[in-house]
Parts: sequence; structure tokens; C-alpha cells
Amino acid sequence: MITEFNRMTVVAAAEVVSDFKSHSDIAVLEVEWGITGRCDDSSKSARVASLSDIALTENLTVISEHGNVSLCRALVETALTAPERTHESAAWRKLVAGLRFDGFEIDESITEIESNWGGRVKQSTFSLVRMLPVDIPGLDFRETNSEIEVLLDSCGFTVARGHLNQALAAFQRGEWSSANGELRNFYECYLNEIADGLGYSGPNNSKSRRDYLGNGVQPPFLLAEYNEWNANNQKPQFVQGLMSRMHPHGGHPGLSEEEDATFRLQTSLVTARLFLRRYEQRIGR
Repeated sequence: MITEFNRMTVVAAAEVVSDFKSHSDIAVLEVEWGITGRCDDSSKSARVASLSDIALTENLTVISEHGNVSLCRALVETALTAPERTHESAAWRKLVAGLRFDGFEIDESITEIESNWGGRVKQSTFSLVRMLPVDIPGLDFRETNSEIEVLLDSCGFTVARGHLNQALAAFQRGEWSSANGELRNFYECYLNEIADGLGYSGPNNSKSRRDYLGNGVQPPFLLAEYNEWNANNQKPQFVQGLMSRMHPHGGHPGLSEEEDATFRLQTSLVTARLFLRRYEQRIGR
């Protein structure tokens, strides 16, 4: 069953809820959501597993503060109410990474409220914001990823598939540098494999293979009219530009590693789908 959120997001949300809610609190939520008595309450981890499984496998609509929503969304929205002390946990990092892969950002709004001892204090509220318009075709990154995996398997690009799997696993763990490194390897590797598949036989060099795709193979695989490749390295070209973007030197003050890793993941997936589809059409599969 296709849900609004991937499995990792839903399980992470349930884990976050269990981090700051007691068994009694979770029992009350289960009553509110109409699933009382259906979850294994022998332990917190058992309850997390039961809640996640019901949310992911059953098309349940429940009542929440935001109206009638899916049980998956109710779990995510409840997780977003977690106190900030839980935001350093592994479960919260997994939730953030999963939501980004689902196309959501967590937005923080700060308001001032009256404290119990007089005066005013700042309070943070967290909510979901879509990163991209929902109605633009081809921007569901979960669907993109699934198609890319099928294309990689169909083309026999097992090494590139391995790099992609490792990049996704690192991203889901919140290990941004590792994810970036594997995405660089993935990008370089599938272009190399495409060049080899189209007959490249020159030096064992990635740049030479990209040049072959732009000018050696006929008709060219990388299209100069789309500025994907150009014999003049001083002219704008997308493929080399993206390669450079994937190999920056050092960190940059004021920039979020998490945000940058998300950008690289999304750009890598959309680009890979374009070139892998083109390769399949070229070889007639």
C-alpha cells in the first residue's frame, strides 16, 4: 500500500512518540485513533512495532487536531510535538531524514506565551511544510528511487546500484557526509557504466568516458544543444557542473549539511532517472 510517508518515516515517528509518551499516554492515543487493544503493550518497542504496522498496512483515517487524517500522518504530527530535548535522538534524526525523502521540511515557528511565573517565554511549534509543489509530475523522490533501482537492475549496473543503496542508507541514518560521498560515487559510476555499455575502450578515466558520451559515441549520448556537454571546458555544461557541485572543498559557514545532502540526493535521483531512461532507449530495452 502506498502511503504519504515511507516506512522509515512512520517507524521513526512512532519511536519519537514512545520516547516522550508513557504507556498510559500512548494508550489514550490508541483510544482516540480507534485502535485500542490492538497494539502489543508488553514493551515500548513492541508498541512501536504494532503502531507502525497498523499505520502502514491499513488504510485508517483517524481524528486529530488537524481534522481527519491518515494514521501515518497522525503519528508524524504527534511526533512533531516532542519536546526539544528529544531532537538529539537517533529516532528524531531518522524522522527528519525520512520526511525530507518524502518531500517535507519541518518548519519551526516561535511564539511568546505567558509563563506560569509571570513574564513571557518563547515557545517553539513544529509543523510540516512541503518542499516542492505536490502537483508537478516526476518529483516524488520515492517513486524516482524505485524506478532508478529497476533501471539499474535492468541495465546490469550493479556497482552503481551498490553506491546508491549505501547513499540512501547513510542519508536515512542522518550521516550526511557519507551520503554525499556515496552519491558522488553513484553519479560517476553509472556514467562510466553507460560509456562502457556504449562501446568506450579508452583510458580508465572518468572524464575521458564523459567526453566519449559527449563526442565519441555517435549519435552523442550527452547533448550539447542542452548544454549537458561541451568540448570547450570553459563553456557551461551540466554534467561537469554537477560533478563539480558534488565535489566541493570543505564546509561552508552558514550552510546546513542536512539541507545540502537533501539537495544532492534529490538532484542525483532526478538526473540519474533522465540518463538511465535515455540509455535504455538507446540500447532498445
